[in-house]
Amino acid sequence: MLNPQTVLISALQLKTQDKKYFEALAKKRITAIAFDYIKDEHGVYPIVKSLSEIAGIASMHIAAELMTASYGGNGLLLGNIGGVPPTDVVILGAGTVGEFAARSAIGLGARVKVFDNSITKLRKLQSCVNSPIYTSTIQPKTLQKALMRCDVAIGAIRGKDRSPVVVTEEMIEQMKDGAVIVDVSIDRGGCFETSQITTHSKPTFSNHGVIHYCVPNIPSRYSRTASVSISNIFTPYLLEIAEEGGFENAARFDKSLRNGMYFYHGILTNKTVADWFDLPYRDINLLFF
Repeated sequence: MLNPQTVLISALQLKTQDKKYFEALAKKRITAIAFDYIKDEHGVYPIVKSLSEIAGIASMHIAAELMTASYGGNGLLLGNIGGVPPTDVVILGAGTVGEFAARSAIGLGARVKVFDNSITKLRKLQSCVNSPIYTSTIQPKTLQKALMRCDVAIGAIRGKDRSPVVVTEEMIEQMKDGAVIVDVSIDRGGCFETSQITTHSKPTFSNHGVIHYCVPNIPSRYSRTASVSISNIFTPYLLEIAEEGGFENAARFDKSLRNGMYFYHGILTNKTVADWFDLPYRDINLLFF
């Protein structure tokens, strides 16, 4: 049983939680850290970035599996075979997930189109994939045409609090029967209007003839790879906590740990959680200093 001195470290994934979870943490006076909110001195979310690399690559592996006839797809191979037109992939978001999804798709020989409203991210993507790639800002008519032609659509738009819905149900109605959607953004609400949370035991559903894969925490499919990746990032933090004589001392002087904290002795310190679930909130910096 958890005691008041227990520090809980886990992913937060707001979309998968409910208000009772946070009320229970408050009642037990838990100090809780969300590793998807830990931000380092360079403004990077290191664990999110690492897991996003896994999710980006995995999203293309999952799509390739779902495109097969045995899963109700169109029986297409995600690649480029001589004399056969390559598959078309649309990726929404040019962040880490989008970049690694694009790398994987291009490596397999697919035609890739990436949409994002950040020109800076699109330019960075073009320079790092080492291959000519179609990029565009998110314009409804252009996006709709791309979705109508594509075999796979990957949702990889993070958003500040909730992922913005950029693909409407009307757009999905016009997609090919048997096309595949992998909404990697589902843990923040999803960026397809028809997305609904699914599970690893029942990962897909069909809507308007389009196969939807909306499982939160895709990296958990590859648990060993994800565990090693997270351990590489967490080990320095754990050593720092030990050297400082405990978590509170370490967090007092390490802003990245305070960024990840969403409960401090049962007091909610994350404004996003407070706004989402209509709960009282206190600034962590006022509690520490």
